[in-house]
Amino acid sequence: MTKIRTRYAPSPTGKMHVGNLRSALYEFLIAKHAGGDFMLRIEDTDQERFVEGATEIIYRTMAKTGLIHDEGPDKDGGYGPYVQSERMKTGIYMKYAKELIDKGEAYYCFCDKERLASLKTEIVEGKEIMIYDKHCLHLSKEEVEANLAAGKPFVIRQNNPTEGTTTFHDELYGDITVNNSELDDMILIKSDGYPTYNFANVVDDHTMNITHVVRGNEYLSSSPKYVRLYEAFGWEVPVYVHLPLITDENHKKLSKRSGHSSFEDLIEQGFLTEAIVNYIALLGWSPEDNREIFSLDELIRDFDYRRISKSPAVFDIVKLRWMNGEYLKAMDLDVFYEMAEPYLKAALTKDLDLKKIAAMVKTRIEVFPDIAAQVDFFEELGEYDPAMYTHKKMKTNAESSLEVLTEVLPLLEEQEDYSNDALYQTLLGYVEKKGCKNGYVMWPIRTAVSGKQMTPAGATEIMEILGKDESLKRIRKGIELLQNA
Repeated sequence: MTKIRTRYAPSPTGKMHVGNLRSALYEFLIAKHAGGDFMLRIEDTDQERFVEGATEIIYRTMAKTGLIHDEGPDKDGGYGPYVQSERMKTGIYMKYAKELIDKGEAYYCFCDKERLASLKTEIVEGKEIMIYDKHCLHLSKEEVEANLAAGKPFVIRQNNPTEGTTTFHDELYGDITVNNSELDDMILIKSDGYPTYNFANVVDDHTMNITHVVRGNEYLSSSPKYVRLYEAFGWEVPVYVHLPLITDENHKKLSKRSGHSSFEDLIEQGFLTEAIVNYIALLGWSPEDNREIFSLDELIRDFDYRRISKSPAVFDIVKLRWMNGEYLKAMDLDVFYEMAEPYLKAALTKDLDLKKIAAMVKTRIEVFPDIAAQVDFFEELGEYDPAMYTHKKMKTNAESSLEVLTEVLPLLEEQEDYSNDALYQTLLGYVEKKGCKNGYVMWPIRTAVSGKQMTPAGATEIMEILGKDESLKRIRKGIELLQNA
């Protein structure tokens, strides 16, 4: 069998979109699952869209996500150059375009903007497309040579048939047949001498021995033109895998306005790289056993591209948050603390045991920015409603809570050891003496020391962090609040 070779061929036009990252991930997994090679190729021929620094973003993202390429601009595997603008300098694209001209499969087009503007248009997939009328195909050899000698600007167009059909195979969609009358004579070489994205892709994929082409299904409509190029050259057509669209929760195409359309957006929002990769793997693909948590190595082992769905994949930020929380729960505490420390220090300026607080919130948050809302009460006790002391399950109300706080205050004033265990034993003694359930006592104390309905820890754990003076101060404030209620 031929060794599988896939390529990720991004254009350096800004941040790495979630859809681009999924393409890179699937291409990586297809190659690695089969023991093949994964290549990085930079497609920078669209100079108008080039963004300074975007190439570095590509390298940084791939390194961070573990999508390590076997070949690329920095790893020559014998198929270089791996940057299209550098490949262009070798004359490779013009060479192959002229080969097509010699075969009658392409032709020079000298039409100016005014003539092109006068041609009819059609609406294709919501866009107005100009349909070229093959005017320059009928120029004589002498006319073409005279125009070239005169330096007249030109493009090179593909010469597609107007009759019959073209059929191509996609691994997910099966055989797809289109009428050749629908195929426009797309431009292969632009007037600036640069190849178009479509033409450069075909030439590069063939000359770099790419066996599997993985891309978004928006390219399905262009695939017949690619297939005709392969056939015109007499080249073997690669295996096509067209991926489903990724939409937002409203089933609209994922856009920058969503705030989570790029890898960088998600990292800035406190998501873990491993969770992002795991989640994106499931945007269109599912394993046989429907499990959801995968390491990259497990994805390599289990990934079968034949299980990719044709249906659009919904990017559900709630689901990603859940998955990220699962990764945080499973994380080593020391590693978690190292990552959480900047968020803790931003939220808390007092001299507190941040590592203990980190351990408290570890299983309570889904992303690191959640930390601030979980721990803000350690910094300062905010204003709170005395109605919080009433809890049906704990059988507490304002009156019973006032009684408990008033009775435990002297015990806590006498207490010297403010460790969690010591405090718990003291309060447990009070519970037993009073003949009530733990929650009847712990709920009002936790409410008094936190001012919150939900906290990352129990009353005595919170008091251990706050220390004796601050804990007593807050309990006295609780008593005052209940007395005035």
